[in-house]
Amino acid sequence: MSTLELHAADLRLALRPDLGGAIAGLWKGGLPLLRSTEPEALASSRLAGCYPLAPYSNRLGYRRFRWQGQAYTTAPNFDDSPHSLHGVAWQRPWEVVSSSPTQAELQLHHGGDADWPFAFDLRQRLVLGPESLELHLALTNRAPQVQPAGLGWHPYFARRPHSRLHIELTDRWESDASGLPTRRVPQPGIDGEVAHLAFDHCFEGWRGAARIRDEKFSLKLSSSLPYLVVFTPDTKAYYCVEPVSHVSNAIHMSDPAAHGLRLLAPNATFDAWMKLEIASA
Repeated sequence: MSTLELHAADLRLALRPDLGGAIAGLWKGGLPLLRSTEPEALASSRLAGCYPLAPYSNRLGYRRFRWQGQAYTTAPNFDDSPHSLHGVAWQRPWEVVSSSPTQAELQLHHGGDADWPFAFDLRQRLVLGPESLELHLALTNRAPQVQPAGLGWHPYFARRPHSRLHIELTDRWESDASGLPTRRVPQPGIDGEVAHLAFDHCFEGWRGAARIRDEKFSLKLSSSLPYLVVFTPDTKAYYCVEPVSHVSNAIHMSDPAAHGLRLLAPNATFDAWMKLEIASA
């Protein structure tokens, strides 16, 4: 087990590098902002407050794909789903490169295996300020050929009775019963209490910061990444607003790059950031 904590004013960030480079919890004055577990008690990254998504986000359909004329498969990694989910970084142990009271840098070396065939290096930097959390990811292709690449984060926000979302965006991807996107339809933004929302979708046309607030806190989430996955389950004590680089299952679309998937040349790097600004309600 490896644990690490950052502190800034009354914010506390707890990390589990060995569990997918995950955030175990984020608290302000002792109250959770993300779904939060004391780091020693966190059993898996699946239960974390946030984890990185690489080298793809959301679902990769039926655990197989073709790339540059070659057929590939990925291994099962998510319960009994027919798809593989969220890449490989969230299920691998990361190493701590450096740390200070307010910053940490983690790294992951992936050599290519049954979960993802292409080698890459991944760096994650976390910076905690008195009123903010910044996350940075950088993926470098270490394979001898161009590889498909995607990045993102999967934060689980603590749900309270008056949790509310306000997000400016333009389109929603409808999905089939297994969660794969099927068609894009207009979505004139999201504005409502989480208790009245029923989303498990990828969204396009995201503009400005996503505003996340409840009776305790007011949050602004911004990112260099252009898509959002929003998940609002009605039976859980959390909801998710996930900045991602591509449409779910983009690798199976006729033009993956047009839907956000990067075509990353050997030794090239794709980087991204996400920022959470935090204020009391």
